[in-house]
Amino acid sequence: MCVLSHVLEAAGLATVALISVRSVAARTHPPRALYCEFPLGRPLGVPGDAAFQRDVMRRAFALLDEPSGPVLVDHPTVIEADEAPMTCALPPRFDPDVPAAVDEARGLRKAYDRSLAARGRTSVGKVVGPDEVPAAIAALLRIAEGTDWTEAGLPGGDPISTVHDIRAFYEEAALELAGGPAPGPRAAEAWFFEATEAGTVVMAARRAMKAGGAPQPFWFYMAPGHRR
Repeated sequence: MCVLSHVLEAAGLATVALISVRSVAARTHPPRALYCEFPLGRPLGVPGDAAFQRDVMRRAFALLDEPSGPVLVDHPTVIEADEAPMTCALPPRFDPDVPAAVDEARGLRKAYDRSLAARGRTSVGKVVGPDEVPAAIAALLRIAEGTDWTEAGLPGGDPISTVHDIRAFYEEAALELAGGPAPGPRAAEAWFFEATEAGTVVMAARRAMKAGGAPQPFWFYMAPGHRR
């Protein structure tokens, strides 16, 4: 976005960038930038806090009044990412004849449906719908057990979008089960990768794809870079 802002400005459009990585703005010198030291994925800061979000936007648009640039201003509030997994009780095993991760996903379906009914929207469905989540997990399990990733039956042959939909399904179900306020930044991510059978399968499939020589982007972006 920092580079794109120069293109837009050259075309006569004034721009303001919300920056999550200050060093990028320091190198690329966008005309006007507000650095917000918030967790990645939360450019306006606090979810559900309209007053805080309006403050971020007000400070950003105020940069349009600066007489010259480039301008790089820091938002005064720092929000640390919460690395502790959220607390969410998973449903007990129901069918011992299927893999644990598949059984787990089936058990979360009712919670996902309640979440969808309450929120009226979902991030699930790019390549895997809620009905297909258990089968998608089974495909990842086959990869973890040695099947080539191109032959495992991944929806659309796309491991990254498959994992995105699985994570969205799990995290939306977990919000329904956990109740209370929204979890802190990265708390849902930590819960998925550290507390669920599906998260274990995703990481195992990722390692298997890497070891099997799959193109780096296809396995690397199945999980955040700091996950090993």
